[in-house]
Formats: sequence, C-alpha cells, structure tokens
Amino acid sequence: MTEKISSSLRESKTARWVVLILVSFTMMCMYYLTDAMAPLQQKLQSNLSWSATDYGLFTSGYGWFNVFLLMLVFSGMILDKLGTRFTGILAIGIMLIGAGIKYWAISGHVVGLTHLSIGSWQILGDTPTSALIAGLGFGVFGVGCEMFGISANKAVVRWFRGKEMALAIGLNTSTGRIGTALAMFTPLPLYNLTKNVSAPVLLSILLLCIGLLVYIFFTVIDKRLDKEEAAAGVEAEEEFKFADIKEIASNRAFWYIAILCVLFYSAVFPFIKFATNLIVQKFTVPDSLAGYIPALLPFSALLLTPLFGGISDKKGKAASIMILGSILLVFVHLLFSIPSLNSFPIAIGLVVLLGIAFSLVPSAMWPSVAKIIPHSKLGTAYAMIFWVQNWGLMLVPLLIGYVLDKYCITGTIIRMVDGKEQHLTQYNYTIPMLIFACFGVLAIGFAFLLKAEDKKKGYGLEKPNVEK
Repeated sequence: MTEKISSSLRESKTARWVVLILVSFTMMCMYYLTDAMAPLQQKLQSNLSWSATDYGLFTSGYGWFNVFLLMLVFSGMILDKLGTRFTGILAIGIMLIGAGIKYWAISGHVVGLTHLSIGSWQILGDTPTSALIAGLGFGVFGVGCEMFGISANKAVVRWFRGKEMALAIGLNTSTGRIGTALAMFTPLPLYNLTKNVSAPVLLSILLLCIGLLVYIFFTVIDKRLDKEEAAAGVEAEEEFKFADIKEIASNRAFWYIAILCVLFYSAVFPFIKFATNLIVQKFTVPDSLAGYIPALLPFSALLLTPLFGGISDKKGKAASIMILGSILLVFVHLLFSIPSLNSFPIAIGLVVLLGIAFSLVPSAMWPSVAKIIPHSKLGTAYAMIFWVQNWGLMLVPLLIGYVLDKYCITGTIIRMVDGKEQHLTQYNYTIPMLIFACFGVLAIGFAFLLKAEDKKKGYGLEKPNVEK
C-alpha cells in the first residue's frame, strides 16, 4: 500500500509541475480582466462622462456580492464539499458571465444617470448608469474570480504539501501577476487601435475561454490522482460541516492573517487601479507610456515571489518575511506621497520596491494558512480570508475616488484627443498615498501579532516547509 502511494502522480515531480502550469495559466487569464481597465481610467472618465468617484464605484463593484451576499463564504463551502475540479469550472463560468455584463455596460449601450439614494439621503449623486452596471458585472466577475482563487490555492496545496509548497504557491501567484502586467501594457494600444474602451474586456473573454479549456485538462489529471489514492487506501477528506466555520473563526492566528491580508492588499490592488493616472499626473509621463511603469510591479513580483517562496520552503521565517514586506510597503507609499519626489527614475524605483513588498508577503502568507488550518477545512479558511480581503477591495477604491474628487482636484486641462476636445481633471495624489501608508502601518502591527501567536502555539510558521 505504501509503495502505491509513493508512486502516485503527486510524488511525480513532472506531474506536480504540469498541474501547477495548468492552474497558473488560468490564473493569468483571470488577472488580466481584473486590472484591464486600470490604464484606461482617464479614457473611461472622458468617454463615458465618469468622475473619479464613478470610477472608484465601478472598481469597488468587485467586492459587492462577495461581501454583502457572503458569496465568498459560500464558495469556500462549495469547494470543501465538491472539490477543486467542479468549483474551478463553475468559477470560470461565473467570470465569463460577469465579463459579458461588464463589456455590455462600457461598450456604449448603456446611457443615462442613476440616482443612488436612501430616502432623502443622496449617496453618490447622479451616477452614470454605465458605471453602476459595469460595477455589477465586475461584482459577478469578482464572485467567480475569488472562487477560482481559493480553488487554485487548495489545488496547489494538495499537490505540493510537504514538498515545494511555498515555491509552488509563489509561482502560481507570480503567473497571475503576468496577467496584471499585460493589463498594464495592452489596454491603451488596444484602445488606440479600436477607439473603444471595451476592447480589453473582449480580449479578456477570449483569454478566459482558453483558460477554461486548460483547466478542464487539469481536472483530468486531478481525477486520476483521486483514483490512485483511493486504490492505495488513502482516506477521502472529511466533508465540510458548518461547525468548521466556528472552529476556524475561533483561531486567533487565522484572524491575524486575515486582517494582515486585507490591510496589505488594500494598499496594493487599489493602488494599481489608480497608478497609471498617478504616474501621468505626478511624474508627467505621457499616458501612452504611463501604463508600463505600474507593470513593473507585477513583473517584479513575477521574478521575486518564487524566490522568496523558495527561501521560505528551505529556511522558514514566514512571519518575519511578512513583517519585512509590510515595512517596505509603508516606506514606498510615504515616498510616493512627497510632492517633490516627481522624477521619472524615482517612479520606476518606487514601483520596483513595491513589487518586492508585493512578493514578500504573499509568498509567506498563503502557505502559512495551510500550517494553521487542516487541509479538509482549507477551502473554507481561504474563502473567509478572501471575504475579509474583499471588504478592502470594495471600500478602498471607493474611498480613494471620493477623496480625489473631494480634496485633491488641482485644476482642469483641455486638450484635443482623436479630434475631440476633452476636459481632463488634474489631481494631487498625496492624500491617497498617505492613506495607503496607514494601511501598511497597521499591517506591520498584525504581522508582529501573528509572529507572537506562532511562538505561543507552535504552528511552525518560522520553520521550513519542505519535509526532510
């Protein structure tokens, strides 16, 4: 029986890495749509008559259903009940529906204003209907996106537990960052070619369809592993029970990681949404080139996340790595907030440093969850963390957009674009960068609390992942 287990697919290095490639490719396709509109913030505002608040509303839509309808928690239950194969395919289908709604909303078919109010209290004033419906589409996409994210994490942990787990999770995350990088590079050229802000979304739908086919191939391999383990007498995992949620929620270390996650990512992903416009306005870079600078962030993460994951596998120190990454995050955003630091080389250097921080924390954080929570409950645990994270992904872009419109407008310039006169609002990004830095300071505190809890409970976060 032991011999059969040792010769299973999971013990084959080639099979493990093929699985990682398949899952990671779909992650890359998913991340492209997540950030495809970021370089076109100014185009959306001018072409669809959106304000920065409207853009923030649209971006915040990603978390609406995950947060308020608890869709992420349900996703975790589905994952632990029905497995990574079914849940991953379901997630891709949901993403395609959301992408279709988003495409329809910003392709010029939706006009008019929506009055968002509760009784006599006006929430956001006159909001373009296109922004609201695009946000709803982004919300549907967000349900599938987060569902696939937890499915991919659990799949990688299953295939790499006791082996190169942090390296594998780092590579999976890094491949997703390629999608983010492409989302910084390609949307503006696509817009210039088609004169349509919805063109990147159409490309995203095509990529997701390819990702679906790739993931189906993964399910074939994963199903074969099930058969091998069943034949070898490996017991099936215990199915999800509602008591699992209570057990996970009673774990203090789990909450330290969850809060660290939302604070850290709230200072990174919303920053990416506004980064292109920041680069244009603070560093006076032409918008045709500005998207390339934020793209250095995911490229830095692409190279460094596996490196730091490999170090964590062999040397441990996961909690310490999270502390270091959070400190670097604060340093970068504080420098971004200084108005006089506005030269082109400084912009490049700060984005690269942010990419290093963006590599340090995830490379250590996601494998740490697998040490704190049993594998049978891991899908639900990841879902609960992502649910907490989605509060930040929903509220912070809305906050930043509101702050820009309320406190940061410095003027308006008029220029001719494609033969049309456009009014472009000018912003000072100092206050938003200070907000991001505050998130980083809080993240440092929770990283220290996590390290202290690990020392107290002995989870082994500071120990290597690779079993000798």
